[in-house]
Amino acid sequence: MAGPIAEVRKFLTATLFAPVPDEVRRPAPTPSALRRRRIVVTVTLLIGAVTMGLALRIEPGDPAFYGATLGLALVWVVGAVVSGPLHLGRSVTRSGGRDGRSVVQSLALAALLLAIFLLGALVVAQVDWLRENVQQLLDHVRFGVLPLVLAITVVNGIAEEVFFRGALFSAIRSHHAVLLTTALYTLSTVGTGVPLLVFAAAVLGLVTGLQRQVTGGVLGPVITHIVWSSGMLLLLPLVLPR
Repeated sequence: MAGPIAEVRKFLTATLFAPVPDEVRRPAPTPSALRRRRIVVTVTLLIGAVTMGLALRIEPGDPAFYGATLGLALVWVVGAVVSGPLHLGRSVTRSGGRDGRSVVQSLALAALLLAIFLLGALVVAQVDWLRENVQQLLDHVRFGVLPLVLAITVVNGIAEEVFFRGALFSAIRSHHAVLLTTALYTLSTVGTGVPLLVFAAAVLGLVTGLQRQVTGGVLGPVITHIVWSSGMLLLLPLVLPR
């Protein structure tokens, strides 16, 4: 029987590093379709980055925050849909199957990622300026309507993955797509002025980018993102109380 470390290694390999066969993937787009996608995602990326920066600078408790963040989700979704077709993707299972939908894998990966971040929050709690930085972000939860904030978090998670790991990833068409989409996703959060949010975006972007690379679609990244972000929203205030 394989030990726990071997099991984790097999899980991570299947989830992040074992791509589905080429015959399961969609055919490459035509040059004109690819050109259109690249133009659309470039414009969307610029609009979205500005919108995100403005949304997260709104004072906690201000109703305008809800409209701004929903507007941000709309920017990502419209840009993704207009850019061209998107696909759910397939995954390789631990047993070697090559026709899964990566639902269970993504749930487990999100739980693992959430646990790592919550442990990291215990370290952040010991550093005053980092702790205060996160507290300002969490004030949107404390002074807002939790069910509404949670719903917006889920909607934005879906929208971000559909755009960054869907439209943008497809537009790059390069062996460096994971790194490039991660970098652009991270840069889009710089305007928020929250260093730890930028760091979280880099880690999440890398993980979901690897998922997108091996599955050829957005379903896995979407599940991982919304489970992780919802978990952070609900549990981080408990780990870092005011």
